[in-house]
Amino acid sequence: MKTCPICQQAYSDDVEFCARDGARLSGEAREERECPFCAERILKKARVCKHCGREVEPLARADTAAQTPSPAPPQRTAEAPCPQPQRSEPVAAPSQPPTATEPPQFEIFSKPPSKMKFAFIPVVSLIFTVVGVWYFLQHGAKKGEVRVNPTDRLNYVWIPSGSFQMGCSPGDNDCYDFEKPSHQVSITRGFWLGQIAVPIAAYKVFAGATGRQMPPEPNLNGRPLNPGWGDEAMPIVDVTWDDAQAYCKWAGGRLPTEAEWEYAARAGSTAARYGDPDEIAWYAGNSGRQRLDNETISKEEDQADFVKVLNENGNGMQEVGLKRANGLGLFDMLGNVWEWVNDWWDQDYYQTGPSQDPTGPRSGTHRIIRGGSWLGGPRDIRVSLRNRRSPGDRDFDLGFRCGGEMDIP
Repeated sequence: MKTCPICQQAYSDDVEFCARDGARLSGEAREERECPFCAERILKKARVCKHCGREVEPLARADTAAQTPSPAPPQRTAEAPCPQPQRSEPVAAPSQPPTATEPPQFEIFSKPPSKMKFAFIPVVSLIFTVVGVWYFLQHGAKKGEVRVNPTDRLNYVWIPSGSFQMGCSPGDNDCYDFEKPSHQVSITRGFWLGQIAVPIAAYKVFAGATGRQMPPEPNLNGRPLNPGWGDEAMPIVDVTWDDAQAYCKWAGGRLPTEAEWEYAARAGSTAARYGDPDEIAWYAGNSGRQRLDNETISKEEDQADFVKVLNENGNGMQEVGLKRANGLGLFDMLGNVWEWVNDWWDQDYYQTGPSQDPTGPRSGTHRIIRGGSWLGGPRDIRVSLRNRRSPGDRDFDLGFRCGGEMDIP
């Protein structure tokens, strides 16, 4: 069998041309497919369905198109990449500060305080209270308690805070004008005060430790009062105010203020003296070989011969701590030797000074001394008596004792 390549009409093998369209018949094998319109079998290459007469797309052209390779895309020559243009960042004008970035906002939730916080505060307070009480019991000093200063090896007495009437004592007719007016004074901080005036033995230790010279030996009109400083239990005398203050600083303290001195000397008493003069003090009447008549040595007409009388009687300072102490256990607060205190002298200070922790004027020419001495009469043996010396003065009846906020274990 032969088939027309155009109309797909079948002919016998002996026919060479198609009667319909005159095409040369092909002897190829038949390849069939279904007509897309009538579903009858037709040749793949048929252009017209022999059953329904409709034109169909021959598959031979489609196959040929599918088999024909598509031309290769033209080759592109490699080109150098174009440089990207640089983007210039805008520069802010110098006069304009950069815009501040707004900080992130956070939502705040209020939280009630924990109950533990309220419980913690009283617990801590209780702990501190217990520790404070324990420390006070272990280290806190009691009124009149005596402790040894490890530096100068002297006894010091604890004087608690308190108030007293300073100045001329009630009923005392011997007061000078500069002891008046009597006025209320408060000492708000407790302090230590030497139980005795500084003796020669302690001052020698100080002089050796600091390289300071011993003061001149005391004498009364050529009569030595303590030759070669041989009796070391006697109070040190002939010291200046600076000598006394230097010793107290070395010992860890200072000279007491005038108010502290009188407060400690009174020891709660409002009387002019804290006892009978002969029991508590060394003065002109009892500091020699024989007792002198107080009335005689107090009269002005006898003052010209006063020093002669004392020299002939052997009067002078005595060893510390031999007389009766006052109510706080302090010895020789009256008599034996005058004592330097810290304050400058101002005879009108009682009228203008503060009522709380007075420290005296800010400046002056003289420093105050207190307590009287072995050289004086009964009028000089009073707790309110004030006197003065130039800070550089040395005298054979002038010594000191230390005090202040000392660290005494």
